[in-house]
Amino acid sequence: MKNKILLSIAIFFLIFCFIILFKSLNNSNVYVPESISGKPLINFDSQDLFSTIKISSDQIFVDSEFYILNIWASWCLPCRTEHPYLMEFNKNSSIKLIGLNYKDNPDSAKKFINKFGNPYSVNIVDLNGTISIKLGAYGVPETFLINKERKILKKIIGPLNKKLVKEINLIIK
Repeated sequence: MKNKILLSIAIFFLIFCFIILFKSLNNSNVYVPESISGKPLINFDSQDLFSTIKISSDQIFVDSEFYILNIWASWCLPCRTEHPYLMEFNKNSSIKLIGLNYKDNPDSAKKFINKFGNPYSVNIVDLNGTISIKLGAYGVPETFLINKERKILKKIIGPLNKKLVKEINLIIK
C-alpha cells in the first residue's frame, strides 16, 4: 500500500514537471526590439573620437539628404567585414556617414580607423553605451538610414552586405 502511494506521488510529480517544461517551451523570451522605422531620431550629446570636442546631434545632422549612422567597435569582427561597404558609401555625396564608436578603447578605435580607413565624416564615442541603448540598438554593428528630416528610414541589425547595400541604394534614389 505504501509503495503504491509513493509510486502515485512520483508519477504525479513527473507529470507535473513535464507539463511545466512543455508550457515553458511554448513561451518565447527572445528580445525583439520594436520597429523604429519612421520614428524621429533621438537628440544626444557626445564627443568626437579624434578631437574629444563635445558635439550634439543637432550639429551633426544638418547638411545632407541622407545619413548613415553606423554603430561600430574595434573589437567587433563583423564590423571589419562591413567596413569596405562603408568605404563605398563614403563616395556617395548625398550620404553623410556618422560613426558611433560603442564601448571601445579610444586608442584601439583610432588604430582601427587608421588601419582600415575612415569612411565617417563624423566619428563620435559612446563609452558607456547609453546613446546606442536610446537608439534601440542591442549590439554591434547596427546601422541606421536617416533622412534630412531626421526620420529613421531603416534599421539594419548586423553587418552590411551586398544585399543590404542594394536595399539602401534603392531607398536613397
